[in-house]
Amino acid sequence: MSISLGVDTGGTYTDAVLIRDEQEVIASAKSLTTRHDLAIGVSKAVARVLETSGVQPGDIGLASLSTTLATNALVEGQGGRVALIFIGFQEKDMDTSGLREALKSDPYLVLSGGHSHAGAEKAPLDEPALRAFLQAQKNEVSGYAVAAQFAVRNAAHELRAMELVREITGRPVSASHQLSAKLGGPKRALTAVLNARLIGMIDKLITRAETALGEMGIAAPLMVVRGDGALISADQAREKPIETILSGPAASIVGARWMTDACDALVSDIGGTTTDVALLRDGRPLIDPQGAQVGPYRTMVEAVAMRTTGLGGDSEIHVLTTGLTGGLTLGPRRVVPIALMAHENPDMVHSALDDSLRSATPGEHDARFVRAVIGVSREGLAEREEKLLTRIDAGPQPLAKVLRTRMDHAALKRLVARGIAQVSGVTPSDASHLLGRANHWDRGAAEKALELLARKRTGSGERLAQGPGVMAQMITDQLTHQTSLALLEAGFAEENPDFVAPPDQLARHVLMQRGLSDHRGIVRLSTGLNVPVIGLGASAQTYYPAVGARLGTQMLLPEHAGVANAIGAVVGRITMRRTASITSPSEGQYVVHTGPEPQIFAQKSAALDSLRRQLQAEVMQRAREAGAEDIQISESLEERTATIEAREVFVEAMLTIEASGRPTIA
Repeated sequence: MSISLGVDTGGTYTDAVLIRDEQEVIASAKSLTTRHDLAIGVSKAVARVLETSGVQPGDIGLASLSTTLATNALVEGQGGRVALIFIGFQEKDMDTSGLREALKSDPYLVLSGGHSHAGAEKAPLDEPALRAFLQAQKNEVSGYAVAAQFAVRNAAHELRAMELVREITGRPVSASHQLSAKLGGPKRALTAVLNARLIGMIDKLITRAETALGEMGIAAPLMVVRGDGALISADQAREKPIETILSGPAASIVGARWMTDACDALVSDIGGTTTDVALLRDGRPLIDPQGAQVGPYRTMVEAVAMRTTGLGGDSEIHVLTTGLTGGLTLGPRRVVPIALMAHENPDMVHSALDDSLRSATPGEHDARFVRAVIGVSREGLAEREEKLLTRIDAGPQPLAKVLRTRMDHAALKRLVARGIAQVSGVTPSDASHLLGRANHWDRGAAEKALELLARKRTGSGERLAQGPGVMAQMITDQLTHQTSLALLEAGFAEENPDFVAPPDQLARHVLMQRGLSDHRGIVRLSTGLNVPVIGLGASAQTYYPAVGARLGTQMLLPEHAGVANAIGAVVGRITMRRTASITSPSEGQYVVHTGPEPQIFAQKSAALDSLRRQLQAEVMQRAREAGAEDIQISESLEERTATIEAREVFVEAMLTIEASGRPTIA
């Protein structure tokens, strides 16, 4: 008998589940995620699941972790301050693929160097400029990203830049060629920037999780779920944390398949911060051929074809004051629910809420609070941010007491984006507490906060809602509406070749929305989803029955839907995949682009055999390092040719080798 432990660290909850022989869920448990020290939430969840099941720590043969931490960080714009070294490109290339937007105000250096498409050096690497940049920034950033032109054809300049970063700064460095074998320099640079930004965050999570498990007597090796649903070792996740984006959602799809045996369905996983939608087709999650997209960022990371929306149980609520009737929108930022803030700080929260209720007029910051996040790196803060943080460090308090000028608002946004501060406000979770659908935290505080929100005025001067109960239902209805749109967008995205408009426009089209209500006029309209939806997440039972009714489809809500991520973390396989290319710059010359330097062959077959051997050796080694056993090898080859003077000429081949096996049970 083997017992496996799955742990999922989400934005709000940390889940733990025990599975026997990959067949049966023995027990599951939840604990609040503790962002200032993630080990606390992990320890509590694991302790609870062990206590519930009676399983001894020494009986656990495998531990695996899935996390929404990286996904949430990118959606919310959080992460460490990093610097980009952009080799062989021009300044205008910074405006491609969202690279400049992703960097925000972080420093970067554009310098000469790089290679041609054939792997030949285009210009020498400007080492003096790079050394000067590194000396200036070594105490200002937490890590570096390096991207050189055509580094996937020749990585020499990226490798040299990495050496200098380590020599001069000692900081972590991410190289674009180690993250993707695809062309597209700015997009690879974006992926490297995001990877560098996540290194500290993911390393802290894994280290603290390993420590927590070790202190509890669990000696099993720790695995981490990758964005395509496969398992990797903890050390491999530390090296390439970007591969853990969509880790939690990918694990949830694996778990959904395991729990329902569904072959064709949409999987919708609602968390505290995001709603993640993916398609199961023939029992397998689809892999996004363009690379994982999270929020505004399209990366080169291989991951499930997932549409991630900033919509969850803890989404920030925005009041629309324009128009006569007003309204609401939810997300994309996560805030701490008032009910949770009051649960942890009852006297302060209730006192502030009562003061606001006694006021005759609504205030701008009613039912809004702020607190600092302990243990987050604070390098590179501006003077105004430092001053504001000094006030926040005094402890959780009403937002109105912290913000003294309009410029403080911008400073607070930057602190929140860095993950240094958290704002608390009304969320769908508060609405659920008032409506009796949740009872984890402080219902009384939620009711007071909802009353304050209901007092906001619309364009006609009327109250937004007549009482907290009506306000709570408005919020729940809006979540149903936005979730339905997310599912429709995902459906249209898969069928988009058959349509001429973008998925978001199709989902929101007036005819589509009228059809959801079975419009019966001169024209009869009926629309909806034609596949079932598997609803996952702790709040799926609360929100998703209404979503299924809205879309006219079967809503599958598995028994263990609330811990699907943790289940998927232990029922997946270790899979290592590596892709590299062969090009032919001239007739009779075949260049293998792998390793630090290109290798030239006179025959295509010899080049292909050499590349196959190299890739097989690499993925086998990485699979073994991850702890895989019974490893199976598979490959796929894509060749591109051109017709020149009625003759077919080889242009390029892309070879992908995959090694897959189950993790070894200790």
